[in-house]
Amino acid sequence: MQVQMVKSKIHRVTVTESNIDYIGSITIDQDLMDAAGILPGERVFIVDNNNGERFDTYAIAGERNSGMICLNGAAARKVLPGDIVIIMSYAIMPYDEAKTFKPKVVFPDTATNKLV
Repeated sequence: MQVQMVKSKIHRVTVTESNIDYIGSITIDQDLMDAAGILPGERVFIVDNNNGERFDTYAIAGERNSGMICLNGAAARKVLPGDIVIIMSYAIMPYDEAKTFKPKVVFPDTATNKLV
């Protein structure tokens, strides 16, 4: 049996901008992506703590150490700059592996979105 588990989470980052005219996705500071083990193009799930929105898109690497969290395209309509979001990715794995799997969880500074 295979189960889907949380693979990684960037917990409580602040949306720095939104760009409705971009094709789509979320741009995330490359340092945060590396710390969480999220790859460019990987499917991610977004939860907006301010308004309760929940949606998925794919990750794009932003400039390192920039603190950038930018929702692009249609996703830009679901959040506002200044909103606090949680970014999660999932992985499918065998049941026995899932029982002991530990996800990578990153807790950046919400004022700067940088690693502490």
